[in-house]
Amino acid sequence: MTLSQTVDQPAQAAPWPTRRISQSDMSWALSEGWKDFNAKRGDLLVLALLYPLLGFLAAALVFNDTLIPLIFPLIAGISILGPAVASGFYEIARRREAGQESSWRHFFDPLRGRSRWPLAVLTSGLVMLFFAWMVVAGLIYLATLGAEHPVGLGGFVRRLFTTPRGWVMIVLGNLAGLGFAVATLTVSVVSFPMVVDKPAVDPVTAVETSVRAVRENPGVLAAWGLRIAGLLVLGALPAFLGLAVVLPVLGYATWHLYTRLVER
Repeated sequence: MTLSQTVDQPAQAAPWPTRRISQSDMSWALSEGWKDFNAKRGDLLVLALLYPLLGFLAAALVFNDTLIPLIFPLIAGISILGPAVASGFYEIARRREAGQESSWRHFFDPLRGRSRWPLAVLTSGLVMLFFAWMVVAGLIYLATLGAEHPVGLGGFVRRLFTTPRGWVMIVLGNLAGLGFAVATLTVSVVSFPMVVDKPAVDPVTAVETSVRAVRENPGVLAAWGLRIAGLLVLGALPAFLGLAVVLPVLGYATWHLYTRLVER
Protein backbone atom coordinates (compact mmCIF):
# COMPACT_ATOMS: atom_id res chain seq x y z
CA MET A 1 0.00 0.00 0.00
CA THR A 2 1.38 3.40 -0.98
CA LEU A 3 1.56 6.42 1.27
CA SER A 4 -1.20 8.15 -0.74
CA GLN A 5 -3.47 5.16 -0.29
CA THR A 6 -2.78 5.21 3.43
CA VAL A 7 -3.75 8.87 3.63
CA ASP A 8 -6.68 9.01 1.21
CA GLN A 9 -8.31 5.59 1.39
CA PRO A 10 -9.75 4.25 4.65
CA ALA A 11 -9.03 0.67 5.52
CA GLN A 12 -11.90 -1.75 5.99
CA ALA A 13 -12.83 -1.89 9.65
CA ALA A 14 -14.83 -4.18 11.88
CA PRO A 15 -18.61 -3.59 11.90
CA TRP A 16 -19.74 -0.76 14.15
CA PRO A 17 -22.35 -1.56 16.82
CA THR A 18 -25.82 -0.17 16.29
CA ARG A 19 -28.63 0.65 18.70
CA ARG A 20 -32.33 0.01 18.79
CA ILE A 21 -34.23 3.29 18.76
CA SER A 22 -37.84 4.36 19.29
CA GLN A 23 -40.32 6.74 17.72
CA SER A 24 -39.28 9.34 20.30
CA ASP A 25 -35.73 9.24 18.90
CA MET A 26 -37.11 9.96 15.44
CA SER A 27 -39.13 12.90 16.75
CA TRP A 28 -36.07 14.15 18.65
CA ALA A 29 -33.96 13.98 15.47
CA LEU A 30 -36.50 16.06 13.54
CA SER A 31 -36.68 18.57 16.40
CA GLU A 32 -32.88 18.88 16.46
CA GLY A 33 -32.87 19.22 12.68
CA TRP A 34 -35.28 22.14 12.97
CA LYS A 35 -33.04 23.78 15.59
CA ASP A 36 -30.03 23.39 13.29
CA PHE A 37 -32.01 24.91 10.43
CA ASN A 38 -32.90 27.93 12.53
CA ALA A 39 -29.21 28.37 13.35
CA LYS A 40 -27.88 27.57 9.84
CA ARG A 41 -30.81 27.88 7.49
CA GLY A 42 -29.44 26.77 4.14
CA ASP A 43 -32.62 27.64 2.24
CA LEU A 44 -30.89 30.02 -0.17
CA LEU A 45 -28.27 27.37 -0.86
CA VAL A 46 -30.95 24.80 -1.72
CA LEU A 47 -32.78 27.25 -3.98
CA ALA A 48 -29.54 28.10 -5.75
CA LEU A 49 -28.99 24.40 -6.52
CA LEU A 50 -32.61 23.32 -7.06
CA TYR A 51 -34.12 25.96 -9.32
CA PRO A 52 -31.48 25.86 -12.09
CA LEU A 53 -32.04 22.09 -12.23
CA LEU A 54 -35.83 22.49 -12.40
CA GLY A 55 -35.43 25.23 -15.01
CA PHE A 56 -33.31 22.92 -17.13
CA LEU A 57 -35.91 20.17 -16.88
CA ALA A 58 -38.73 22.57 -17.77
CA ALA A 59 -36.84 23.84 -20.81
CA ALA A 60 -36.14 20.29 -21.97
CA LEU A 61 -39.82 19.43 -21.70
CA VAL A 62 -40.88 22.48 -23.68
CA PHE A 63 -38.74 21.42 -26.62
CA ASN A 64 -39.26 17.66 -26.43
CA ASP A 65 -42.66 16.09 -25.74
CA THR A 66 -41.13 12.62 -25.56
CA LEU A 67 -39.56 13.57 -22.22
CA ILE A 68 -42.92 14.31 -20.60
CA PRO A 69 -43.41 10.76 -19.23
CA LEU A 70 -40.09 11.17 -17.41
CA ILE A 71 -41.21 14.20 -15.38
CA PHE A 72 -42.29 12.31 -12.30
CA PRO A 73 -39.51 9.67 -12.39
CA LEU A 74 -36.90 12.43 -12.69
CA ILE A 75 -38.30 14.50 -9.84
CA ALA A 76 -38.88 11.46 -7.62
CA GLY A 77 -35.50 10.03 -8.54
CA ILE A 78 -33.66 13.15 -7.44
CA SER A 79 -34.48 12.14 -3.85
CA ILE A 80 -32.29 9.04 -4.37
CA LEU A 81 -29.30 11.39 -4.62
CA GLY A 82 -30.40 13.40 -1.56
CA PRO A 83 -28.08 11.70 0.96
CA ALA A 84 -25.05 12.63 -1.13
CA VAL A 85 -26.12 16.27 -1.52
CA ALA A 86 -26.86 16.44 2.22
CA SER A 87 -23.27 15.62 3.20
CA GLY A 88 -22.57 19.32 3.75
CA PHE A 89 -25.48 19.55 6.17
CA TYR A 90 -24.14 16.52 8.05
CA GLU A 91 -20.82 18.33 8.43
CA ILE A 92 -22.46 21.54 9.68
CA ALA A 93 -24.54 19.55 12.21
CA ARG A 94 -21.46 17.59 13.31
CA ARG A 95 -19.48 20.76 13.92
CA ARG A 96 -22.32 22.40 15.83
CA GLU A 97 -22.71 19.27 17.99
CA ALA A 98 -18.96 19.34 18.77
CA GLY A 99 -19.03 23.07 19.59
CA GLN A 100 -16.79 23.89 16.62
CA GLU A 101 -17.08 26.78 14.21
CA SER A 102 -19.81 25.93 11.69
CA SER A 103 -19.85 28.62 9.04
CA TRP A 104 -21.00 27.87 5.50
CA ARG A 105 -17.40 27.63 4.33
CA HIS A 106 -17.38 24.23 6.06
CA PHE A 107 -20.24 22.93 3.89
CA PHE A 108 -17.83 21.47 1.34
CA ASP A 109 -15.32 20.17 3.88
CA PRO A 110 -16.36 16.53 3.34
CA LEU A 111 -15.33 16.86 -0.32
CA ARG A 112 -11.92 18.23 0.58
CA GLY A 113 -10.96 16.00 3.50
CA ARG A 114 -10.48 12.27 3.98
CA SER A 115 -14.22 11.71 3.58
CA ARG A 116 -14.03 12.49 -0.14
CA TRP A 117 -13.07 8.97 -1.24
CA PRO A 118 -15.77 7.05 0.68
CA LEU A 119 -18.30 9.74 -0.27
CA ALA A 120 -17.37 9.33 -3.94
CA VAL A 121 -17.86 5.57 -3.73
CA LEU A 122 -21.19 5.86 -1.91
CA THR A 123 -22.40 8.55 -4.30
CA SER A 124 -21.50 6.35 -7.27
CA GLY A 125 -23.73 3.67 -5.79
CA LEU A 126 -26.65 6.10 -5.50
CA VAL A 127 -26.08 7.30 -9.08
CA MET A 128 -26.32 3.70 -10.30
CA LEU A 129 -29.49 3.28 -8.23
CA PHE A 130 -30.90 6.45 -9.81
CA PHE A 131 -30.24 5.23 -13.35
CA ALA A 132 -31.68 1.82 -12.50
CA TRP A 133 -34.85 3.58 -11.31
CA MET A 134 -35.03 5.57 -14.55
CA VAL A 135 -34.66 2.40 -16.61
CA VAL A 136 -37.39 0.63 -14.63
CA ALA A 137 -39.69 3.66 -14.91
CA GLY A 138 -39.07 3.78 -18.66
CA LEU A 139 -39.85 0.09 -19.05
CA ILE A 140 -43.09 0.50 -17.09
CA TYR A 141 -44.09 3.38 -19.36
CA LEU A 142 -43.29 1.38 -22.51
CA ALA A 143 -45.33 -1.58 -21.22
CA THR A 144 -48.37 0.57 -20.45
CA LEU A 145 -48.71 3.87 -22.31
CA GLY A 146 -45.64 3.56 -24.51
CA ALA A 147 -47.64 2.44 -27.56
CA GLU A 148 -49.68 5.66 -27.40
CA HIS A 149 -48.32 9.06 -28.32
CA PRO A 150 -50.05 11.84 -26.40
CA VAL A 151 -49.47 15.37 -27.66
CA GLY A 152 -48.18 17.62 -24.94
CA LEU A 153 -48.47 17.48 -21.18
CA GLY A 154 -52.28 17.69 -21.21
CA GLY A 155 -52.62 14.66 -23.45
CA PHE A 156 -50.28 12.59 -21.32
CA VAL A 157 -52.03 13.52 -18.06
CA ARG A 158 -55.45 12.78 -19.57
CA ARG A 159 -54.44 9.29 -20.70
CA LEU A 160 -52.62 8.65 -17.44
CA PHE A 161 -55.70 9.26 -15.27
CA THR A 162 -58.56 8.25 -17.58
CA THR A 163 -57.39 4.96 -19.09
CA PRO A 164 -56.89 1.50 -17.56
CA ARG A 165 -53.31 1.41 -18.90
CA GLY A 166 -52.66 4.73 -17.24
CA TRP A 167 -53.77 3.43 -13.86
CA VAL A 168 -51.68 0.28 -14.31
CA MET A 169 -48.71 2.57 -14.94
CA ILE A 170 -49.48 4.54 -11.77
CA VAL A 171 -49.74 1.41 -9.61
CA LEU A 172 -46.64 -0.29 -11.04
CA GLY A 173 -44.64 2.94 -10.94
CA ASN A 174 -45.48 3.58 -7.31
CA LEU A 175 -44.64 0.01 -6.31
CA ALA A 176 -41.30 0.23 -8.09
CA GLY A 177 -40.66 3.63 -6.57
CA LEU A 178 -41.37 2.23 -3.11
CA GLY A 179 -38.81 -0.50 -3.69
CA PHE A 180 -36.13 1.98 -4.74
CA ALA A 181 -36.99 4.26 -1.82
CA VAL A 182 -36.55 1.37 0.64
CA ALA A 183 -33.24 0.41 -0.98
CA THR A 184 -31.98 4.00 -0.83
CA LEU A 185 -32.96 4.40 2.81
CA THR A 186 -31.41 1.07 3.74
CA VAL A 187 -27.98 1.74 2.26
CA SER A 188 -27.72 5.46 3.01
CA VAL A 189 -29.44 6.39 6.27
CA VAL A 190 -26.27 5.64 8.26
CA SER A 191 -23.53 5.28 5.65
CA PHE A 192 -23.30 8.89 4.44
CA PRO A 193 -23.31 10.63 7.83
CA MET A 194 -20.98 7.90 9.11
CA VAL A 195 -18.20 8.55 6.58
CA VAL A 196 -18.53 12.30 7.24
CA ASP A 197 -18.23 11.62 10.97
CA LYS A 198 -15.59 8.86 10.73
CA PRO A 199 -13.50 9.27 7.56
CA ALA A 200 -11.44 6.19 8.48
CA VAL A 201 -14.51 3.98 7.97
CA ASP A 202 -14.57 2.45 4.50
CA PRO A 203 -17.73 2.54 2.32
CA VAL A 204 -18.44 -1.19 2.63
CA THR A 205 -18.39 -1.06 6.42
CA ALA A 206 -20.58 2.06 6.38
CA VAL A 207 -23.17 0.39 4.15
CA GLU A 208 -23.10 -2.80 6.23
CA THR A 209 -23.69 -0.72 9.36
CA SER A 210 -26.57 1.09 7.67
CA VAL A 211 -28.20 -2.18 6.58
CA ARG A 212 -27.82 -3.60 10.09
CA ALA A 213 -29.34 -0.47 11.65
CA VAL A 214 -32.37 -0.77 9.36
CA ARG A 215 -32.69 -4.48 10.06
CA GLU A 216 -32.68 -3.83 13.81
CA ASN A 217 -35.16 -0.92 13.58
CA PRO A 218 -37.53 -1.79 10.72
CA GLY A 219 -40.63 -0.15 12.16
CA VAL A 220 -39.02 3.10 13.25
CA LEU A 221 -37.06 3.54 10.03
CA ALA A 222 -40.10 2.66 7.93
CA ALA A 223 -41.91 5.46 9.75
CA TRP A 224 -38.88 7.68 9.13
CA GLY A 225 -39.07 6.96 5.41
CA LEU A 226 -42.79 7.75 5.36
CA ARG A 227 -42.14 11.05 7.13
CA ILE A 228 -39.46 11.91 4.60
CA ALA A 229 -41.83 11.12 1.72
CA GLY A 230 -44.62 13.18 3.27
CA LEU A 231 -42.37 16.16 3.94
CA LEU A 232 -40.97 16.05 0.41
CA VAL A 233 -44.48 16.06 -1.03
CA LEU A 234 -45.45 19.01 1.17
CA GLY A 235 -42.21 20.75 0.29
CA ALA A 236 -42.98 20.46 -3.41
CA LEU A 237 -46.06 22.65 -2.90
CA PRO A 238 -46.21 25.29 -4.16
CA ALA A 239 -43.65 25.41 -6.97
CA PHE A 240 -41.11 23.43 -4.90
CA LEU A 241 -40.48 26.44 -2.65
CA GLY A 242 -41.06 24.40 0.49
CA LEU A 243 -38.09 22.20 -0.37
CA ALA A 244 -35.84 25.11 0.56
CA VAL A 245 -36.85 24.39 4.17
CA VAL A 246 -37.57 20.65 4.02
CA LEU A 247 -34.26 19.54 2.48
CA PRO A 248 -31.93 21.25 5.00
CA VAL A 249 -34.10 20.16 7.93
CA LEU A 250 -34.06 16.55 6.72
CA GLY A 251 -30.30 16.74 6.18
CA TYR A 252 -29.68 17.97 9.70
CA ALA A 253 -32.24 15.55 11.16
CA THR A 254 -30.65 12.58 9.42
CA TRP A 255 -27.36 13.44 11.11
CA HIS A 256 -29.03 13.40 14.53
CA LEU A 257 -30.82 10.15 13.75
CA TYR A 258 -27.45 8.62 12.86
CA THR A 259 -26.05 9.64 16.26
CA ARG A 260 -28.82 7.63 17.91
CA LEU A 261 -28.50 4.62 15.59
CA VAL A 262 -24.73 4.07 15.82
CA GLU A 263 -22.36 3.65 18.74
CA ARG A 264 -19.81 6.31 17.84
